[in-house]
Amino acid sequence: MATINAGLPPESKHGEYMKPRRRGGIGGLVSFLAVVLGIIFLMSVLLRVSDIRVEGNVHYTDQEIINATGLETGDNIFFFDKFSTISRAYTKLPYLEEVTVERQLPGRLTLRVVESKAMAYLFVDGEEWTIDSGCKILGKAVEGEAEELIPIYGIQPGTLMIGERLQRADGSEERVDYLAALLGQIEERGLASETEWIDFSDTNKVFFKYTDKYQVVIGKGENVEHKFAMLMSVLSQLKEGDVGTIDVSRGETAHFIPN
Repeated sequence: MATINAGLPPESKHGEYMKPRRRGGIGGLVSFLAVVLGIIFLMSVLLRVSDIRVEGNVHYTDQEIINATGLETGDNIFFFDKFSTISRAYTKLPYLEEVTVERQLPGRLTLRVVESKAMAYLFVDGEEWTIDSGCKILGKAVEGEAEELIPIYGIQPGTLMIGERLQRADGSEERVDYLAALLGQIEERGLASETEWIDFSDTNKVFFKYTDKYQVVIGKGENVEHKFAMLMSVLSQLKEGDVGTIDVSRGETAHFIPN
């Protein structure tokens, strides 16, 4: 009677058992690695930046912005750090408010920028230093620039750091916050082009000159938005020949005192 070795591997010619061979394991791994390396090759060699464009810039040229980011044609379109790229641009170009980088295959990068706009200026040691509506220091005013901006009196800044927010000499931020709120409302309400100056000598009695007809008393830095809403209401009711003071400092009622 023949003996059946159920479940046992076959014997060799020499009476030894043959171990099953694992086929395809190494070959599959090699194939997988080959595919991965091929993808990496395509991304590193074929997907290179061939065109860099800039949109939204006014103060800076395209090339100034591209140079500030450190991007170059020939870079891989995927293998660069967006955060570092944008941070470099902010550091070198203080007028930049926002920068986004958009990839467009096969090889185009588009830099979309929003620039800060100089709105006012401070007098520091006989020089005019510009700021935006958020009180970011943009630099010394170039020739003729200050003529289009709002002079601010009564604020003594500390060390001026271009690209950084205005700091007071004593380190306090309350007056700077108030100034930013005031400039923000003037800009939002469309009053900037006809605001002649702002006086911050006394933060309890802040006032500004609007056109050559009105002195606007804002007072303390409380309820600034509401005070400007009242101001706009008063302006809408004044007649062409009215000249005087508009007082909204109380924050509850507005008064027009004619000259």
